[in-house]
Amino acid sequence: MPETGVQRRSVLFGAAAAAVGGAAVAALPTGADAAPAHAVPAGSKVLPGDPRYRELSRGNNQRFVAQPEYIRIITSAQDAEDAVREAVQAGKRVSIRGGGHCFSDFVCNPEIEVVLDVSQLTRVYYDQVRRAFAVEAGARLINVYESLFKGWNVTIPGGICYSVGVGGHISGGGYGLLSRAHGLTVDHLYAVEVVTVGANGKVRTVVATREPNDPNRDLWWAHTGAGGGNFGVVTKYWFRSPGAKGSKPSDQLINPPSTVLISAIEFPWDQLTPEKFHRLLKNFGDWHQRNASPNSPNVQLSSLFNVSSKAHGSLGMFTQVPNDNPNARQILDDYLEAITKGVGITPQEVTKPLAEVGILSGFAEPRELPWLQATRLVGTNNPTITNPTSRGVHKSAYMLKNFTDEQIAAVYKHMTRPDFQNPDTMLVLFSFGGQVNAVKEDATANAQRDTIFKMCFQTFWEKESDDQFYVGWARDIFSEFFAATGGVPVPGTGADGCYINYPDNDMADSTHNRSGVPWSTLYFKGNYPRLQQIKRRYDPTNYFRHKLSIEPV
Repeated sequence: MPETGVQRRSVLFGAAAAAVGGAAVAALPTGADAAPAHAVPAGSKVLPGDPRYRELSRGNNQRFVAQPEYIRIITSAQDAEDAVREAVQAGKRVSIRGGGHCFSDFVCNPEIEVVLDVSQLTRVYYDQVRRAFAVEAGARLINVYESLFKGWNVTIPGGICYSVGVGGHISGGGYGLLSRAHGLTVDHLYAVEVVTVGANGKVRTVVATREPNDPNRDLWWAHTGAGGGNFGVVTKYWFRSPGAKGSKPSDQLINPPSTVLISAIEFPWDQLTPEKFHRLLKNFGDWHQRNASPNSPNVQLSSLFNVSSKAHGSLGMFTQVPNDNPNARQILDDYLEAITKGVGITPQEVTKPLAEVGILSGFAEPRELPWLQATRLVGTNNPTITNPTSRGVHKSAYMLKNFTDEQIAAVYKHMTRPDFQNPDTMLVLFSFGGQVNAVKEDATANAQRDTIFKMCFQTFWEKESDDQFYVGWARDIFSEFFAATGGVPVPGTGADGCYINYPDNDMADSTHNRSGVPWSTLYFKGNYPRLQQIKRRYDPTNYFRHKLSIEPV
């Protein structure tokens, strides 16, 4: 059994599948659209031998490393176009990188010759012409939230990890603690700016909107859930909520709650019998199955349940309800009562990180916090999330129904294995449904619109020599959990496929996917043929590609 270290980096909600992350966001004056002066000159390259090279040729997951001829630092849409044109003319294989939170090897692998780094594209501003908020592809989520909130008291329903960038987060669907109340991030996406490569190698920048008469509308649609690195280099997004009216900026996006009610509790492993563990997970699934409808009176509640390994010492649950709702406390109390019903364990004060979230002591009795303060608290106080030195494996699924008895037994078995002593291991359960399910599955590329909660098995470690052990553990638990459907979450069974922003190359490997259902169906369901047609139009040579990229027709 390999050694284990201190708590390590954990799953990033809405973590991006390709181009994510970046530097600080600059909130520009209303209507600003000219590129600002950059400390990094256009056309800047980082070559082998440069002290920055080692850092910029890998992402957060240290399992994946590239050895590119150079890393190109992108400073504008024109700079991106020039960089792509240079690579195309030289016949170089490229990948797109922002913050580097890709869970797979899409960005960093030995085949990559040029890494296009968009992390310097960080502006956030209101575009009067498009009546939408422009957010460049390298902007980090926490900076986006702060800029939108401080400037206009608006936000997007995105993920909790502060360092994830919008580039891949949005293109893969994007979700977070406000999604049950307001839908996915892509449900508020108005337009996207993309550098594409045509059949003759012609490089151009395309702006595609959701307007019905936009000739490039399909390209917008493809960026509402197909994932990054498929159709080109995204340099900018624009956001405007559906149905927004008038010209006042503060009316164009959702307003965050002024305050939220927060609960953080833990369930010690030493008090959990197999029967109590079973009841606890059943209760979680039951509540979400009963409250998956967009019309649920509890649509504003969102909960994160980290079912950590026994080596961690406890299971942790974080729950948030907007306190603008006069029934917020009752909604929260009823939820906690439903989760603990019949378990026979009194939830305790948090004494250690909740795996996904840091130590939130003092929240066993729910507390009210300003929304942005709570957002910072949840996203920035956990060293497991911000640790850039760890290695990890992730396997995701959308759930349509509650757990079966066999599935819970599989989780218990592998989380309590005597030879497995890694505390940085968990099954993350995240509230879904609500307004996410108010959208038809073909309205966006993100097709999973009937789910009750989302989940991710994951573990983190330090040494390359331990890769086989930990990857093997993840494969074993995932395969046994979905044993009834060939080792994967086949859509339309009790599950509804996988999340492309938590990519897993095993889904395309018949050794691990024994269902006979192609990986493309697991991620995109019936939307895949349309994505192939769009790929053929905008990237007919398949220039932008990775292990799970859209294949042209």
